[in-house]
Amino acid sequence: MKNFVRRIENFECEICGNLVKGDGYTDHCPHCLYGKHVDETVPGDRKSACGGLMEPVGIRKKKGKLQIEYRCQKCGKVFFCKTSKEDEISSFPLLFSPIGPKPPKAGRR
Repeated sequence: MKNFVRRIENFECEICGNLVKGDGYTDHCPHCLYGKHVDETVPGDRKSACGGLMEPVGIRKKKGKLQIEYRCQKCGKVFFCKTSKEDEISSFPLLFSPIGPKPPKAGRR
């Protein structure tokens, strides 16, 4: 990736509290898959002023590799991040089903 900036940073997940040990490519919690919107243009640039939580909303396969689709809960930006071998994707069966999450039934809250 053009101008990728590798940063080795450990962090505590703001959603589940998991302590994540960064490896320079870590951009989300492998337990709940949430991340933080800190990059603006290039992964690792840390130039985003948003700082919102990145919610995992889907998954796709690109060039044979899985990517998590994220939507920033603060600004709404949608983007994709590579999965890692540490990700617990199996704990999100509805989110990652081929047809996506099921919408709520009408009349239910």
